[in-house]
Order: sequence, then structure tokens, then C-alpha cells
Amino acid sequence: MEWRGRRGSSNIEDRRRMGGGRAGQVAGIGGGGAIIVFLIAMFLGVDPSQLLGTGDTSSSGGAPVELTAADQAEGEFVSVVLGDTEEIWTRVFQEQLGRTYQPATLVLFKEATRSACGGASEATGPFYCPADKKVYLDTAFFTTLHQRLGAGGDFAAAYVVAHEIGHHVQDELGILGKANQIRQQVSQAESNAISVRIELQADCLSGIWAREAAQTLGVVERGDLEEAVNAARQIGDDTLQRNAGQRPMPHTFTHGTSEQRSRWFMIGLQSGQMADCDTFQTDNL
Repeated sequence: MEWRGRRGSSNIEDRRRMGGGRAGQVAGIGGGGAIIVFLIAMFLGVDPSQLLGTGDTSSSGGAPVELTAADQAEGEFVSVVLGDTEEIWTRVFQEQLGRTYQPATLVLFKEATRSACGGASEATGPFYCPADKKVYLDTAFFTTLHQRLGAGGDFAAAYVVAHEIGHHVQDELGILGKANQIRQQVSQAESNAISVRIELQADCLSGIWAREAAQTLGVVERGDLEEAVNAARQIGDDTLQRNAGQRPMPHTFTHGTSEQRSRWFMIGLQSGQMADCDTFQTDNL
């Protein structure tokens, strides 16, 4: 992906110099539950309405730290990718919906911080918080993605950012709020099934981003799209459970299978139409 020297977004809130400190426990979850959250979040990312409670938005209060050259590069990379999502969704919203896109803010942090949805840390992984319309990201997750999940490459990392912005797009359209409201009123199994549809739609929306990045921005290089598809496959619920030495249990899936995640990414990539990303009105996930 061609990103060096390109325009970055101004909607970055960089808390990395604040240090890690302790973000506190995820509200409402402790003990064995916290371990489960750690595993799910580390490998899948988090739907904050599912795993995070409300909390204050203050910083974690750790000792100030210096950013390394690698930190600086990762911050620039994320800023450029975020800027691309803003340009793309501004155009897509206007062309397909006749609406104005309101960008999200992306918070960069090290080790731990706080969000309006509760504690953010390496354990929670990247997530979108609808309460403050911010994406929270510790770029250490990119290392996890490459070394532990087998999804390397800068476009795989960019897909992570685009997927979380996909949740912001859902929030802007009113989809995320309605879906999460229903999830609070149904059984755990039904809530999980709705969560899968939320996540697959975000994958489809990230496919639209990839298409536009290739066709209108011209920043996609050979092998980039394969990196994104591979990332989608590697973080499927079934693959993650198998890699953890477990038998896949569909009723526990919250993000979708590897086949589903990669397929919905491809639907968005091939179509480019938001209407084709409606995972809530289909029986064929």
C-alpha cells in the first residue's frame, strides 16, 4: 500500500505519550470473564456494546513516554489510512445516499486508556465506541495480527482500521444503535447471531473502502487485496477457536466464520454499493 508521504487525517487523538498506566477493569466483567474477554478481544476485536461497560473518558495516567521511530511511523500510517476512509466515505455517502459523512475520531494509545465505553487496552484490541464516536487502537495489535494470527502486511493492518470505521458508518446510518438495542432484549444466542451480522456488514463496508482505495485513490499495490482477504479469514470465529485448540461452536460465534468474513469483504470489494452490504435482510450469510 502506498502511504508514505501522503496526507493524513486531522481526526487523530494521540495519547501514546501519556503512558500505559491502568485503564481499570472492563465494567461488569471480572475474574474468569475477564480472561474470556482478553481472548476474544485479542483475536477478534471488540463490539463495545457487548463487552464493555460505561466508564469515564480520562486518560490512563501513566508516566510520560517517548515515541520510537516505529511508533511515529505507525502513527503516520494509521493517520493516512484514516484520511483515506474519510475521503472515500465522504464521496460514497454523497453519491449513494445524498448525505454528508461525519468522520470519526481515532484514538492512538499505548497499553491502556479509557473510552466512553470503558477501559481500552491491548487486551480489548481495536474497537469502535458509539458513545463517543471514536475508534480506539493500540498499534501493538498489528504485531499480534502478523505474528500470532498470520495476517501480515500493511494492507491487512489498514483493513483493521477500515473495519472499525465500518462500525462508525453503521452508527452514522443508525444501524448499529438499533441492532444493539435489539441485542439487549433477546437471548445470548440471538444476541450473538445479531453481532455476527453487524461484523459481517462492517467487513462488507471495508470491502467498499478497499475498492475505492484501488480504483479512485490508486494506492493499492500488488498483493494488497490478498492481504486483506487473508486477514478477514484469519480472524474468523471458527479459525480462532480451532487455533485455540477448541472445536468450533457456532452458537458462540460473534464475528462470523472465516468463509463468511472473507466473502462479505469480497461482496463489498466487487460491488462497491452500500445496498449490497445489507447482512440483516438475508438468510445467506
